[in-house]
Parts: sequence; structure tokens; C-alpha cells
Amino acid sequence: MRIFLAGGTGVIGRALVPALRDAGHTVVATTRREDRIDGLLRLGADGVVVDALDPAALTAAVGAAGPDVVIHQLTDLSGGSSGANARLRTEGSRNLATAIRAARVRRVLAQSIAWAYADGAGPATEDTPLDVDAAPPRSITVDGVTALEQAMSESAPATILRYGTLYGPGTWYSRTGLHAEAARAGTWSPALAVTSFLHVDDAVAATVAALDWPMGPVNVVDDDPAETIEWAPRFAQSVGGQVEQEALAGSHSGRPVSNAHAHALGWRPRWSSWRNGFAAL
Repeated sequence: MRIFLAGGTGVIGRALVPALRDAGHTVVATTRREDRIDGLLRLGADGVVVDALDPAALTAAVGAAGPDVVIHQLTDLSGGSSGANARLRTEGSRNLATAIRAARVRRVLAQSIAWAYADGAGPATEDTPLDVDAAPPRSITVDGVTALEQAMSESAPATILRYGTLYGPGTWYSRTGLHAEAARAGTWSPALAVTSFLHVDDAVAATVAALDWPMGPVNVVDDDPAETIEWAPRFAQSVGGQVEQEALAGSHSGRPVSNAHAHALGWRPRWSSWRNGFAAL
């Protein structure tokens, strides 16, 4: 298939390009920076410079690519601003949806997140409502995710990939990532929550597999959700840092996320638990 990858230079995009090529697909991948085009070519994609916040340019880029499938992997995380990322999820997704309809694309995959569910008893499934009544600052993220999922679902037959908290190469949870640096500096104070993790390699494998999955949301998380008090010391130790036990005192928010639907579709994470994943960082 011919695939238009919106967001080819992010954590998932960089690894997704060669994985799609290895699966026999032709890839056109976007970046906002001219100096990243050569890198996309080396990975095996035709690169195109386009800003998803420029609707006319994005529509032209998708139209010129003539894809069978569009994969939405757009993020804006470099500055650590949830507002910037939410804007891209909202406006960028709306612009991409317009481009998809104009090009009459027949299939869409889109990156979403697995930690936007409303609180409640038991693991969250794909039928669990999103936390649309969340207060700020959480509402910034949830509103952006809601807008993204709606825009993509209305653009073409869409599979929404609700990834868990990513760890591994290039993420904030890597040996050189933001949280590792804070842990080594002794300043790390992670939020107290139930977290469902996902190794970036498993995110990539699931995305390639999802080309054959049905429409609708799919939770893509590992098999071992855990509270911060359990996983944070393991992560800190794996990167040569520390987290003070006092920082882990208190009640944890959130809920575990079920990956039973993804399992039923035939997907299994290579890194079934963050425990062995962290040990390999």
C-alpha cells in the first residue's frame, strides 16, 4: 500500500518508516523541517516538508501523495507544553481530516492515548468513556484527544490506537530521556497514578499490524499496569537515578487499562511488562 505518514520524525514515526517499508509498503512521511528530509530518505521514505497547522499546504501534500492509507502520528512534545500538543491534536487533526476527505483516502490509523479515560472501578476498556469532565490542566489533554479521535473517525474508516505511556529509545522514559535526567539529578517527582506502559517498539509493531484491524479504538498497552509507587523506583534504578519514597506517598489517580481487545486481534507485546523493559534500558 501507499501510505502517507503524518509525523515521520517523532519517536514512533522514525521507527515506523522502516517497519512499514519492511512490510512492503511505500511511505511518504512529513516533517516540519527541511533539514530532516535527508534523514527520512535514509529511513526509506519520500519526505515532504509541511506544517499540519497550514490547511492548504497539508491538503496539497496529501493530494500529491495519493495514499491508500493515512497514519496520523503528529505530536508537539519538544517544548513539553501540553497546550501546544493539544493544539496540534485539535487543529492539526481537523486539517488532516479535511485533507483525507479531499484525497478520498480509504483508510486511517491515528495515534491516541490510553490515559484519558474517566476514573472508575476496574480496568478501562475501549467502551469506557473518556474523561470529558476533567478539570484543568488534565482537560487540556483530554479535550485534544477527544478532538483528534472525532476528526479522524469522521474523515474515513479509522482505527484509533490508544497507546500506553511510551518508554524506550527516544522517549522521556529512556536512559537519556527527561525523566531519567531528573532521576539522576535527584529532582524527579513523578505523578502518582496507575500507569499502563508501552515500549516504543511494541507501539510500532502494533501500528503495522493495525493496517488489518477493524475500525474503532484499540488499547495498545502492556500486560502489567502498575502504580507509581511500584514502577518509579524500578525505573530510577534502571537509569542510575533515584526517587525519594516521600515523593511516592499519597493516593494514586487513574485506573488500569485493558488490552484484551488487542489480544483478540492477535497482537501481543514483545515487552509484556515494564519490569523487563526497564531492565533493558
